[in-house]
Amino acid sequence: MAVLCKPAIEVPEYVITNEETLELAQRLHGDHPQIDLVLRLIEHTGVRKRHLIQPIEKVLQHPGFDARSITYEQQTKARVPAVVRRALDQAALEPRQIDLIVYVSCTGFMMPPPTAWLIGKMGFRPETRQMPIAQLGCAAGGAAVNRAHDFCTAYPDANVLIVACEFCSLCYQPTDLGVGSLLSNGLFGDGIAAVVVRGSGGTGVRLERNGSYIIPDTEDWISYAVRSTGFHFQLDKRVPGTMEPLAPALNAVAEAHQWNAGKMDFYIIHAGGPRILDDLSRFLDVPPEAFRFSRATLTEYGNIASAVVLDALGRMFDEASALDGHRGLMAGFGPGITAEISLGTWTTDSE
Repeated sequence: MAVLCKPAIEVPEYVITNEETLELAQRLHGDHPQIDLVLRLIEHTGVRKRHLIQPIEKVLQHPGFDARSITYEQQTKARVPAVVRRALDQAALEPRQIDLIVYVSCTGFMMPPPTAWLIGKMGFRPETRQMPIAQLGCAAGGAAVNRAHDFCTAYPDANVLIVACEFCSLCYQPTDLGVGSLLSNGLFGDGIAAVVVRGSGGTGVRLERNGSYIIPDTEDWISYAVRSTGFHFQLDKRVPGTMEPLAPALNAVAEAHQWNAGKMDFYIIHAGGPRILDDLSRFLDVPPEAFRFSRATLTEYGNIASAVVLDALGRMFDEASALDGHRGLMAGFGPGITAEISLGTWTTDSE
């Protein structure tokens, strides 16, 4: 069965701390009528620092959507290959052994997709299939794992590479002054993750079942307004409360597999913000410690969109706490409001 191997993660070199973010928000928006609320919200995100592909002075500039698109492509080509190589090494595979590349990113756009460039650049076979996912936002990391699982179910000996490349700082819009936008400016960070799903062999999470769920009539709660200035992130104040309707969806997928979503040995959850994790802990009746990997990602990197679940997974590998037979649940949440859910069992390669 398909095994989700150890991910490779990279965050860029420019760092902004939460203290610097608060000072910046006060300096830029001190006369905002709700600045006190904004500062409290940023302070309570749980984010200690974030990593950016450019110094904050450049992030705050807006040279135009065309210039940002050039930066996105340059940074993608400069940073992604090294992460892909590490992921392949950690799965003990060569590029020619990959049958499908699932590439997820919601913070920039390229056509042909970066997969075409990677195939030519890194020695993947010309027959390698491509699956770019651009519009599922933070849920795309979970969706990529699920589509890789589906592919390996259809082609049992196949191997899939997943790449999540998110440069959230390129979506900063200086004219967006709503509370949700200002909060987002203090929450999102940049990061790249890659991971391999092996059709056979490998140490990691043996994928067993996946599912999706969308909350009706919430499609405008997390969205982009696509304008001449680029992507304008829109976040509804009701989003933090979405775990109440989504927890039953996680339960339903687990019950269909004759498991209990509240009795897992490990959890890999998208950390959109601290309340998401707090509420899910309450509604699934699991201790807050169960989400320690996701909380660590949020604390150290902020919300790195689709790459969050892969970074949290990598932290579980590093902790080396999972034992053969341990059952786990992975979930990514994003626009729609969409949940992408997967179940799996930890397995150690016996070879």
